[in-house]
Amino acid sequence: MRRALLRLVFAVALPTVLVALWWAASAGSTNVYWPPLRMIFVAFPDVWTAERLRGDMAPSVLRLAAGYTTAAVAGVALGTVIGSCRRVRSVCEPVLEFLRAVPPPVLVPVIMLFAGIGDTMKILVIASGCVWPVLLNTVEGVRAVDPVLAETARCYRVSGMARLKDVVLRSASPQIFAGLRQALSIGIILMVISEMFAAGNGLGFTIVQFQRGFAIPDMWTGIFLLGLLGFVLSVLFQLVERRVLGWYHGLRAAGRRSP
Repeated sequence: MRRALLRLVFAVALPTVLVALWWAASAGSTNVYWPPLRMIFVAFPDVWTAERLRGDMAPSVLRLAAGYTTAAVAGVALGTVIGSCRRVRSVCEPVLEFLRAVPPPVLVPVIMLFAGIGDTMKILVIASGCVWPVLLNTVEGVRAVDPVLAETARCYRVSGMARLKDVVLRSASPQIFAGLRQALSIGIILMVISEMFAAGNGLGFTIVQFQRGFAIPDMWTGIFLLGLLGFVLSVLFQLVERRVLGWYHGLRAAGRRSP
């Protein structure tokens, strides 16, 4: 209990200090682009009503979930195949290194040509950026499977789906989750960028509309909401990661305690 309370204090200490500094620095601001933080907080509940959250935040979260899930499934599947076969890896590696270097926002106009301007385009933009950290981390995780563990599974005739699930993916899961964590932050960025192009709703669309209408405090409330969304998703991801990788964290903790 004491350790959990201490972790909570450390988690909220820095954000509290930063908000306090922002509040003090902007208290007397008359700059239209830098309103006082008090004005932003007052405007927040008036701007983000339940109706607006349903109309703008919910579509954004659904697009993010669809694109992120697509990238996760595709990245793990392709990464497992590429990481397991040396010949496939040698053929695919130059192409992967080229494609990963292309910034995903650059692909927005190209994807719009083929997928139109609807939700499909936005989901593909998110998936196109999220897939690379998942794919590359899966490849490295599969390549790094302990040879002794693989040989032991072969001796006990563990093969097929059992070997894939209990040996390969389980051993690579810490690396896979590292890629999934990176992909989550990339997905939030691409969600906003995709909604700035030919959109009719969403957080990115609404923030741009506030900016174009010079509703600067309202625009800042949208930025705050994006930060809160990212924080909540990060906490949820950590909870899932700790549950799925409980064996891994327990193993590391045991290793630190051993002399």
